[in-house]
Amino acid sequence: MFTVPTLNLGILAHVDAGKTSLTERLLFDTGTTDRLGSVDAGTTRTDSGELERRRGITIRTAVAPFTLDGLRVNLIDTPGHSDFIAEVERALGVLDGAVLVLSAVEGVQAQTRVLMKTLRRLRLPTLLFVNKTDRAGANETDTLAAIRARLTPHIVPMATVDAIGTREARTRPAGFEDPGFRERLAETLAEHDEALLADLVADRTPDPGRLRRLLARTTAQGLTHPLYLGSALSGQGVPGLLDGIRQWLPAHRPTAGRAAARGTVFAVERSAGGEKTALLRLFEGELNPRERITLHRREDDGTRTEHSARITGLTVAGAPADGPQRLTAGGIARLRGLPGVRVGDRLGPAGPDGEPHFAPPGLETVVRPVRPGDAARLHGALTALADQDPLIGTRALPDGGGTALLLYGEVQKEIIATTLAEEFGLQATFEASSILHRERPTGTGEAHEEIDYRHDSHVFWATVGLRVAPGEDGSGIAFRRDTELGALPHAFDRAIEDTVRRTLGQGLHGWPVTDCVVTLTRSGFCGPVTTAADFRRLTPLVLMAALARAGTRVYEPYHGFELELPGWALGTVTGVLAASGAQVRDSEPGRDTWTVRGVVPARQVPALERRLPGLTRGEALWWSAPTTDRPCAGMPPTRARTDGNPLNRAEYLRYLGRG
Repeated sequence: MFTVPTLNLGILAHVDAGKTSLTERLLFDTGTTDRLGSVDAGTTRTDSGELERRRGITIRTAVAPFTLDGLRVNLIDTPGHSDFIAEVERALGVLDGAVLVLSAVEGVQAQTRVLMKTLRRLRLPTLLFVNKTDRAGANETDTLAAIRARLTPHIVPMATVDAIGTREARTRPAGFEDPGFRERLAETLAEHDEALLADLVADRTPDPGRLRRLLARTTAQGLTHPLYLGSALSGQGVPGLLDGIRQWLPAHRPTAGRAAARGTVFAVERSAGGEKTALLRLFEGELNPRERITLHRREDDGTRTEHSARITGLTVAGAPADGPQRLTAGGIARLRGLPGVRVGDRLGPAGPDGEPHFAPPGLETVVRPVRPGDAARLHGALTALADQDPLIGTRALPDGGGTALLLYGEVQKEIIATTLAEEFGLQATFEASSILHRERPTGTGEAHEEIDYRHDSHVFWATVGLRVAPGEDGSGIAFRRDTELGALPHAFDRAIEDTVRRTLGQGLHGWPVTDCVVTLTRSGFCGPVTTAADFRRLTPLVLMAALARAGTRVYEPYHGFELELPGWALGTVTGVLAASGAQVRDSEPGRDTWTVRGVVPARQVPALERRLPGLTRGEALWWSAPTTDRPCAGMPPTRARTDGNPLNRAEYLRYLGRG
């Protein structure tokens, strides 16, 4: 059985900080590869997709194992571009530790700050690696000062660099035998250990062994962060980083006893033939080939579903190819034989932190095939891509009108267009992206329709009563029943709930309805005359009537932003931000710059990104990502209805051709 200690290690960074180059260096230096991959040459191991190699960016999370002094490390390379932030956040949920990569030239960048905030919030053990020390413009003093001021003050520099900023840059490791290093380390650790603080106050010198244990403990708790400096290209400083990975990051060690299997699918790969391979991190228990498993899923509308399948292939990351393939707790494996699997599917009960929540995409586009006959193939291809990233969402438009697609940004749209062409052989056109709003109920409304037994002719042989009320923020759509348990056959009950969730895809103003509670208050049927189709046709009428009585309010998405700009441009830029509807939450002065943070309507982000370079002479550093939404002021925007849902009985009868 493969039971060696395992460390699932994430490599994270702002785009172009050298994350993938560091990954290649770690694989090369540990003997996993015999050739150093290059981003520029397109020969990296983790960016294995042709599109990733051509563009020089990481798009999908990749896993590459290596062995380090008896420790199995599963190296997880994540995207750096903000359009793929959901991919990064999913990966964080399966990590034991992380290395956050910074550039010694560019220093602390906006995405770096966002990643560090997330890592600290999760208390994920994290090492820092300052890369590119051999590049012109690299500066150790300024970079460390920026890290302390803008990321965390609790860093422990484990090295220094001689001749930094030149090709002769050499990393000089710090040692516990150095009294100066021990003193600086003790001062940092004393902020998290009262006994050590008391010893320092009493002028008692702690021994190196004690400092080592404290550094390991506080790093494991996410309180302190050993920092290394070097160059992924030259290899300077990388041996010290490898030593830090082994010493300071806590590995998962299998324990005796058999617990129920619990894990998470954090990535899905597709072969050229369409076969899916799921990457699953196992937290508890074990999995074996040919075992039948049940995966649980929380759909976008709040529905909880499950599906079972048998594992036809299981390959444990890092296990010998000729050895037994049994996945134990702490490990990662590629699973085949799960045709319905999607990213985010969960094996077993949720963990102690519950299920993760990701900010939904704020953009929507409509995708149409260049050749009309490819419409069905195009929708199938987009649905397959949504299995790899469920948050992008797909919705078929009626009458062959194309497929609506949710997005985080324009780079993501470009990647999807290229993927459709190269992997599926489909040429598609994308409409200009529009902002996706959402509706929430403002009150409570009820409606019902009953079978009228006084007449022989009925539009529908069913009784449905529904109540719509506001739900908690972030709760999605909750469906409840105030009717007697078992009053309806399962097929009829399911038809009502499924239709409720589908109908709420477009509310009174045409936008998806969220954060609401829909309660079934009445139900009935007429023996063999009634079919599930009666409930599917009647439910939209009753639901939209109840929703109209409850009323809805339209919300527009907002981005949280962080902007670093020269001090001389502060007044002009803040004026532009205010005119754009931004709300500045705080501002922080630097040496010659200001950092401004706040929220801004998502619809204003593209215009701001275009204007900022001119307003700041190209010196602005901007980052934004979806965070929340807020009520629209004035007349709410509307979206044309595409689902045919009726708003009143007369319209419904016309819909059926009987009015």
